[in-house]
Amino acid sequence: VFYGIAAMLSVARTGAGDPNGGQTENLDAITAVVLGGTSLFGGRGVILGSLLGALIVGVFRNGLTLIGVSSVYQVLVTGILVILAVATDQMSRKGAR
Repeated sequence: VFYGIAAMLSVARTGAGDPNGGQTENLDAITAVVLGGTSLFGGRGVILGSLLGALIVGVFRNGLTLIGVSSVYQVLVTGILVILAVATDQMSRKGAR
């Protein structure tokens, strides 16, 4: 049901249907939550942290678009952000032991 609603909103916004549209939103959502402080290895997150993570991802995406970076490289940068956030989480977990 939600996919249908999202598809209708996307078509209304862009004026065209795209079967490949929205493929990077999953990565953006995961990145936002991980940057917000939620561990991928279990634990709890807070809504404010996830919102802050979404803001960071949005600023990065917007900045990369404004300077003319290809969408392929934008996905690469998002992946690097996830890797850095997970590495930071792992280092803080090892330090806490």
